[in-house]
Amino acid sequence: MRNLNRHVRLAAGGHWPGSVAERRFSPRCVILESSGASLTREGEDALWQAVFTVQPERHRVFEPVGRIRPTQASQEGTRTLAARYGLNPKTVAKWCGRTGTADAPMGPARPRSTVLTEAEEAIVVEFRRRTLLPLDDVLGCLRDSIPALSRSALHRCLARHGISRLPKSEEKTSKRKRFAETTIGYVHIDVCELRLADGKLFMFLAIDRVSKFTHVAFLDANTKMNGAALLREVVEAFPYTIHTLLTDNGMAFAELPKYRDGPTRCYLGPHIFDRVCHENGIEHRLTKPYHPWTNGQAERMNRTVKDATIKASHHPGLDALKAHVLAFITAYNFAKHLKALRW
Repeated sequence: MRNLNRHVRLAAGGHWPGSVAERRFSPRCVILESSGASLTREGEDALWQAVFTVQPERHRVFEPVGRIRPTQASQEGTRTLAARYGLNPKTVAKWCGRTGTADAPMGPARPRSTVLTEAEEAIVVEFRRRTLLPLDDVLGCLRDSIPALSRSALHRCLARHGISRLPKSEEKTSKRKRFAETTIGYVHIDVCELRLADGKLFMFLAIDRVSKFTHVAFLDANTKMNGAALLREVVEAFPYTIHTLLTDNGMAFAELPKYRDGPTRCYLGPHIFDRVCHENGIEHRLTKPYHPWTNGQAERMNRTVKDATIKASHHPGLDALKAHVLAFITAYNFAKHLKALRW
């Protein structure tokens, strides 16, 4: 127990008994010193638990702003303030010479180039402001006039003057936006070709905008009847009701714009794809001609399927390619964690 009490006093910030210098150690935890009375086994365990679990005291809490302001406003001497706040006198003198509490900027007071002269730097800045050319184009135009100009020196020069980034142009800014939020049952449909040495496959793909559930079908051609057959498969395959379909203006999904109001179409009636949509209570929407990004959900899924199958593996035939694509779609629907669904 004598050794235990000795260590307890040390852990609480006490002295080594009998030490010559009586030097005080840094406290590891804060507990009451033991009185030396004998402890039971439970009391001894509790005391050791307290020794090793209590959080240590901090010698000094650094609050620079709380000390800088009174230091700057005080009329006392530097050494007096340094002793009061536990600081170096040089630090106190430095703070007294400042008007604010923010850190002073590092480096030279007046930044300048070590490669370019002031006249050359002025030429670079004025050329950039007048032409608004990219960095490499500016370098190519001024390299003959300023032989010492390098790409890194040019970038540093533009950054010093705050013109390293060109202003955003409204004409060059893309107007494409994210798809509008909708309810489950909004399906994008598209068709693409998968080519091998043996031939090619027409892959019809349907993907839901919200749930990302995907269905593919392999048909022999991109025709009206195959488009209608795909739609019937999609209605059967999807586990919920589809309320809207978005397709391009391909012949499998719609008539050409110039023939939609002609006498033939008036005599034959709506396109067969539209008739199947009407039978199932589905609204059919078409993209704007020559704007494939409107149906980007299906276009991007086509590329995902190609990257994972035909571009990643060798297939001995069309049947092997079909099996690989179907296996990938099954894994995509039921096993892949999708970031868009936060799952």
